[in-house]
Amino acid sequence: MAIILAVESSCDDTSAAIAINGEIRANRVATQEVHARYGGVVPELASRAHQEALVPVVQAVLDEAGLTLAQIDAFAVTAGPGLMGSLLVGTSFIKGLALSLNKPLLAVNHMQAHILAHFIDAPRPAFPFLCLTVSGGHTQLVLLRDYFDFEILGQTIDDAAGEAFDKSAKLLGLPYPGGPLVDKYAALGNPKAFAFPISKMPGYDFSFSGLKTAILYFLQKQQQHDPQFAVTHLNDLCASIQHTIVQILLHKLQAAALDLGITRIAIAGGVSANSGLRQALQQLASAQGWELFIPDFQYCTDNAGMIAMTAHLQYERGLFADQLLVPDPRLPLQPKPQA
Repeated sequence: MAIILAVESSCDDTSAAIAINGEIRANRVATQEVHARYGGVVPELASRAHQEALVPVVQAVLDEAGLTLAQIDAFAVTAGPGLMGSLLVGTSFIKGLALSLNKPLLAVNHMQAHILAHFIDAPRPAFPFLCLTVSGGHTQLVLLRDYFDFEILGQTIDDAAGEAFDKSAKLLGLPYPGGPLVDKYAALGNPKAFAFPISKMPGYDFSFSGLKTAILYFLQKQQQHDPQFAVTHLNDLCASIQHTIVQILLHKLQAAALDLGITRIAIAGGVSANSGLRQALQQLASAQGWELFIPDFQYCTDNAGMIAMTAHLQYERGLFADQLLVPDPRLPLQPKPQA
């Protein structure tokens, strides 16, 4: 039995978790409200907030699990991708604990952890399965053959789906973080009130920069005649924007599933908490006869529970890091396990 303490600090959420033999016993997240006044994440402020929050969240999960640091068998941390300063705070902290207690160190890829969050709770997908990972910084379509054997079929060539939500929200005058607010107002609007372009990328890649530009120009044109257009049509605008983003995502997902003959489909990442995406995906899964997997809400957004789960699987395979570990803000997914 292995007891693992994991920390996640890749962006603006400070999180710690405890896994005991692959079971998440505690998972805490401290959000950073300081960024709201700037309309987006400020890297330097994020780093400072991580420094303030790390010790309290770690102590909180230790208390919840009824453990002390001396009882931890291994320490895990997000090694990338993410903001360099935020990653440095987390890795420095965990490397210090591992070194001082002479315990193993596990370095986890943030995007891989989003996918492997599906193995925290039942039902768990059998291999092979397709996973659509959508977050503020990444959009990827991945074929999983095993925990550490996968293929990236497609990814965004410019902006991520989560960024498209947040930037669109900003254009509409909504405060940061705007993505959840777009989801909230979309539930009250008509998704076909306004037509926005759907990108036609070859293969399974995604693109959202053109959509953001189209929304900007559309709003500018409408506001020339009606300065309050975005206010009076907020619900319909949010519903139409969300519908377009969801259609872009599901079009590629459906194409890959049909081409590969895969019927087990999973979704991961912060945008997988979006109710419009969940509802549309559930409808598509029902129509296509797919077996659909969506993690519990707490494991969709950035959290250390998914880091602990991935670390547990790495621990079983002896995939340890060393004290020379340097975080990589552009850390790519490794298609094969790296010893």
